[in-house]
Amino acid sequence: MKFKLLLFVCAILTYSKTHAQNRVKLEEKVQQLTDFTAKTSIIPLNLNRFKEYVKSPPRDYSFIVMFTAMAPSRRCAICQHVYDEYLLVANSFRYSQSYTNKLFFGMVDFDEGSDIFQMLRLNTAPVIMHFPAKGKPKPADSMDFERAGIHAEAIGKWINDRTDVQIRVFRPPNYSGAVAFTLLFVLVAAFLYLRRNNLEFLYNKQMWAVAALFFCFAMVSGQMWNQIRGPPFYHRTKSGPVYINSGSHGQFVLESYIVAALNAAVVVGMILMIESAGGVKGTEAKSPQEGKKRRFQSVVGLVLVCVFFSLLLSVFRSKTQGYPYSFLFK
Repeated sequence: MKFKLLLFVCAILTYSKTHAQNRVKLEEKVQQLTDFTAKTSIIPLNLNRFKEYVKSPPRDYSFIVMFTAMAPSRRCAICQHVYDEYLLVANSFRYSQSYTNKLFFGMVDFDEGSDIFQMLRLNTAPVIMHFPAKGKPKPADSMDFERAGIHAEAIGKWINDRTDVQIRVFRPPNYSGAVAFTLLFVLVAAFLYLRRNNLEFLYNKQMWAVAALFFCFAMVSGQMWNQIRGPPFYHRTKSGPVYINSGSHGQFVLESYIVAALNAAVVVGMILMIESAGGVKGTEAKSPQEGKKRRFQSVVGLVLVCVFFSLLLSVFRSKTQGYPYSFLFK
């Protein structure tokens, strides 16, 4: 009986000592991370730091880590763009009133932490992961860029969903849009003033029709989405540049230009076929030469419509997996 009591007392003392040591170690880790954050919002992590601060217990804090490949030789254009948005979130949290030592931001570059990539079985970049205070990361702890986007507000919302820490993103003021609009307004006003005695061009139907078409092409191709989400111009991979985003929830800037050009080519083909039929009023050809010209226009218009509509359909198929229909091209 005395032996069992002695063992129980020893177990209690050992547990108390271990708990006290873990508490001291945890306080030291949190203090070290706080000191790192005071110098830089994003803590650079190598293998030793990752094991000590992110993987090893004890921990009572969450860690958001971005895995990237920033070296120019890696040719990861989207990595720099995501890093800029990620840094904006980290800075907003660091200088906000809601700052707490229960959440830290880190970054692992492939050239400095390839062992960490292998440890986590990561073969792509960039990746943003959440390492919770308790337990292992779940599938939802990896941010889905295609669904959420890559802008800072989306990253902040995802962090709030995973950690219950609300981060208000503070973007530095950007006056380029206001300056460009003001410059355009001044140029248009100056042009109208210089042509104040001859404003008949304002009644030109073809000019307004072309302007309306360009506006439609811009909206249909996703230019407004580009302004809201801020995607990269295109993506570089080891096998070469990628111009079309494979997901239906994202796009590249160059991709929107390609779609606008394809739509414009289809419209030009339709206009040629309408004109070859005699225009809107449907007048007949007055001479054999004019008849040949109209037939040539109709053939060119039909080719433009078929070819470029097929290319549009191919772009749609590449972005919408499982879409069964195609025309001339797969």
